[in-house]
Amino acid sequence: MCKGYHIIPRIRHQHLDHDKCMTMLASAGIYLVLDVNSPLSNHHLNRYEPWTSYNLFYFENVFKIVQQFSFYNNTLGFLAGNEVINDPISASVSAPYIKAIIRDIKHYVSINSPRPIPVGYSAADDLNYRIPLAKYLECADNNLMESVDFYGVNSYQWCGDQTFYSSGYNILVNDYKGYSKPVFFSEYGCNEVLPRNFDEVPILYTNDMIDVFNGGLVYEFTQEANNYGLVEILPNGDVKLLRDFLQLKHKFESIPELDYNFIVEAMKENAKEIQMRIKQSQSTVPKCEVSYQNLDISRGVPDTIVDIMIDTGVNVERGKFVHLNKSEMQTKNIFYQPNGEVFNTVYEIDVVVDFEIDDENSNDKQRSHKSGTYNPQDVNDDPPNGKEKESLQSIDPNPETHKESPSSEPDQDDTNEHDEEKPNVIVETFHKVTDSVKNFWASIFT
Repeated sequence: MCKGYHIIPRIRHQHLDHDKCMTMLASAGIYLVLDVNSPLSNHHLNRYEPWTSYNLFYFENVFKIVQQFSFYNNTLGFLAGNEVINDPISASVSAPYIKAIIRDIKHYVSINSPRPIPVGYSAADDLNYRIPLAKYLECADNNLMESVDFYGVNSYQWCGDQTFYSSGYNILVNDYKGYSKPVFFSEYGCNEVLPRNFDEVPILYTNDMIDVFNGGLVYEFTQEANNYGLVEILPNGDVKLLRDFLQLKHKFESIPELDYNFIVEAMKENAKEIQMRIKQSQSTVPKCEVSYQNLDISRGVPDTIVDIMIDTGVNVERGKFVHLNKSEMQTKNIFYQPNGEVFNTVYEIDVVVDFEIDDENSNDKQRSHKSGTYNPQDVNDDPPNGKEKESLQSIDPNPETHKESPSSEPDQDDTNEHDEEKPNVIVETFHKVTDSVKNFWASIFT
């Protein structure tokens, strides 16, 4: 089964019941970065006439999605837009409206969500707008909520047999070096040269990039007409794993252990830059410039039209984790390898995260088994195949802390279910090397 750092799906429709799906994803350690827009009418910003779509109908749909998914704690962040600016016309009118949507969603989250959830933007990596749009969405003057919390880059410049330098990744890293917000690839995986070998994957997680980019999302999971899929969904619901899936899986499994000392030094350097910025402008967010190349921001950010909607909230069913029985954690569909042979795998969700489910019908909570593992099946069901799953720590806002090899299995020699829980070595190592800078970070913001 897929792990949380491999796939972060986008689910958009607020009128559907996502409770079971989100519970399955959470159990498997999978987080979501959620695009609040869709191609439906009144569900997206008109890039050429944004003033016509910046209206109450649009925000009612957006806020319903935000409200519903805020209550799933594996919702990692919201995308206020995706490639809205991609040509000179959209660049001449849309930038201030993107900033307004970011502001309004962040304001809604601050008032109505049970926890802070970051709001960002996913940008087409067009050289005409790469630096100016990133800087414009980063900046803020009087209202800090106009600044993105994170920035996604849709990059397809690594095509075929490339290197860090021939692909231009070195320039990409240099362009975003010093950016004050987290940056990651919101899409990557060029298919202009086939088959895709995903040689950029190990580079993305090495010292060449990890001090600037926070990983990325491969485009895309299911095969569509544009031929970017990792798997093909057959008419009967069965799944054919494509060659790209197996190659990507191999690349993820072969990523070397991160250089944590390098990460700590990069964190120290970033902290110094933030401290200097605070001294210079009394803010961690850069002040906006008068103009940005290739963007027209002369109209200014439009005033909000949703103050009342934000204050009162929208009426939508809150998302919640639910109890799932054994059959709901399994599938009867078959997985096939690219050559047509049946893929030898376990046809059930691999539960890797321990968490609780609120039971609205009683004062009790469904808690873990004695082994410390959350079991989404009924409490009377035996674990599948008689195996106890190894427990991991509760969902963490940082999915990087849960990285494991997809092929990891419980130790077959462990026969005592009361044995002490095995530590997450990656998490412990990262915490160990970052302890030395915690006080330094704290001193910056006090």
